[in-house]
This record gives sequence, C-alpha cells and structure tokens, in this order.
Amino acid sequence: MNAMTDIKTDPTDMTDLAIAIAMRGVTKIFGDKPQEALALLQSGKSKAEVQAETNHVVGLDNVSLDIARGQIFVVMGLSGSGKSTLIRHVNRLIEPTAGEIVVNGTDVLKMSLNQLRTYRRTQVAMVFQKFGLMPHRSVIDNVAYGLEVRGVPKAERLKEAAKWIEIVGLSGYEQSRPRQLSGGQQQRVGLARALALDTEIILMDEAFSALDPLIRSGMQDQLIELQKTLGKTILFITHDFDEALKIGDRIAVLKDGAVQQVGKPEDIVLRPANEHIEEFVREVNKARAIHVRSIMERGEHEHCQASVSQDARCEDVLPLFAEHQWVGVQDSDGRQIGRVTAKQVIKAIARHTPGLN
Repeated sequence: MNAMTDIKTDPTDMTDLAIAIAMRGVTKIFGDKPQEALALLQSGKSKAEVQAETNHVVGLDNVSLDIARGQIFVVMGLSGSGKSTLIRHVNRLIEPTAGEIVVNGTDVLKMSLNQLRTYRRTQVAMVFQKFGLMPHRSVIDNVAYGLEVRGVPKAERLKEAAKWIEIVGLSGYEQSRPRQLSGGQQQRVGLARALALDTEIILMDEAFSALDPLIRSGMQDQLIELQKTLGKTILFITHDFDEALKIGDRIAVLKDGAVQQVGKPEDIVLRPANEHIEEFVREVNKARAIHVRSIMERGEHEHCQASVSQDARCEDVLPLFAEHQWVGVQDSDGRQIGRVTAKQVIKAIARHTPGLN
C-alpha cells in the first residue's frame, strides 16, 4: 500500500476511553465435540479444514475486541462471517467454546442464572432484524413490554413508552397493532422498546437490513441523531459497508469467524489490512469514510462563516463549498480547532479513489 501522506493521524486513541465490552479469545464451535475441533483450530487448521475433518462448524475464531463506552461499534462481514454469532455472546444467548466476555468489569460467563436475568433486563437491550414485536399487543404495550418484565408499575411504564414513541416519530400510533404499520414504523417500535429500557448497552443485529433503502437511510440518520444526546454503547451488526461507514465510530471486519481488521472508518477504507478488505472498500464512497479532522488545517482562523463538527465526513462538508471558500472545524465544545477547503477535500477523495489519483 502507498503511504497516505494527506491523512493526518487522529489523536483520539482507545487508551483514552473506558471499555464497556471486552471480548478475549472468544471461540465458538458448533457440534457435539467442540473441544476436539477446538484443538485442531488452535493447532493451525483453517475453518474449512476443521469442518472437513470433524463436521463441526467454526462460528467464531479467537475473537478479541474492545468496545468503548458511548461508541457505535459496527461489526460487519458477509453471510456466514460470524457477526450475528458474536453479538449473541454479549447477552449470553450463545455460550462460547472458549474465551472471556467482560461487560462493565463483570465476567458475563461467570454469572448465575439470576444474575444473568438481571443483567439482560437492566444492562443490555436488543433490536432485532425481524423486529420481534408481539402482534397481539398495541404499539405502546410493545414498547412498554421490557419495563413490564422489569416490574415497573403500569402508569410509569406507559408514560415512559409514550415518551419514546414520540421521540422516534410515532405519535398517534400508540394503539395501533404492528400489522397496521409499515416495516420502517415497526422497526421504530423495536428501537423505542430498546431505548425505553434505558440500558447503557444496545445490541442491534442487522436492525435495518429488512428495510427499503430510503427508509433504511432515515433510520440510520435517526440513530445518529439520538446517539448525540443519549451516548449509548451500541454494538451494531451489518453486512452493508456503506451503513457501517455512515454510523460507525469504529468498525471490525469478520471473515470465517475471525477478525480481519479493527479501526475507525477511514482506517478501514484508506488502509485496508488485506485483500479481503480491499475488495470491500474498492467501490466505497470515500467521501463518507474520510473525516474532516483527518485533513483539516489546524489552528484558529477567521472568515469561517460556516462550521462543522470535527466528526463530520467529507460528504457532509462538500455542499457548504457552494457558498463558502473556507469551512471551520469545531471540537465537541464548539471551539474552532481548524478549517478545511474544497481543494483539501477533493484532494483527499481523489487520492484514495482508483482512476482519480
């Protein structure tokens, strides 16, 4: 790979962040004698070789990840890569063959059944691809269901459910049944149900994959906006690279149950670790991957009539150049820390787009 001289190093490092979910050497093998297959895997056999010799399937292969508190962490890969298997380990719907899973400092695998029930009710919530709504319940009762299981009094849980129904844009549908809603509306109910639990961690397994492209984009936008104020730890599973780039603070790419690369969106797109990831990123919209913080001219500058967040992508800032020569870049406190020009943006995009550099 060529040196990426126009992409500056982002000073933010994982060592500065509190870890909400830590996975260490997590391996999952499906079959009657997983330990025998595990020994073969640990001896250097590939997933295909283990399956051929033992008729066991390797779901995850020595996965280690750190997911920081308050981040949207995206795990992506093709069908069969192990991403859905991975997310189900976090709330222990699946038991690993080997490894360790620590959530907020507690080893999930050492929890008793009572501790596990409490953990699932109070620390993690899940949004499913197939919505997971109860057809006989109204929208508000679906949203309030987790609170009902938790034992929250009816008046209190309905008030909380109504708040989240309004936030996700479904006011007026409280008494509707799921069958009366569109797919996008049903997914908003699923999201509201998870948010109503007010857990620190939300698990989203291909949550938007069943939606039409336009509705899907709208749900992605809503999730990003909600996250700005909620600051949840979100583990998001997808097979769509553009979706991963749009919503992810960090991305992990899986293949055959093993982690291929972990990093910020621009790291994955601009510095792919191997040929598998190069295939993924070849046709990717580079303007969606590159953050302005990576290419900006640092320092305080005058004459910046428009400004964007340092976390904005190049695609976010491009429209502003129709009216402004310079666009300011602000930190999370609203202080200007730099500026960027159309030339800098176009140069960065062109450098990493085949046929343009």
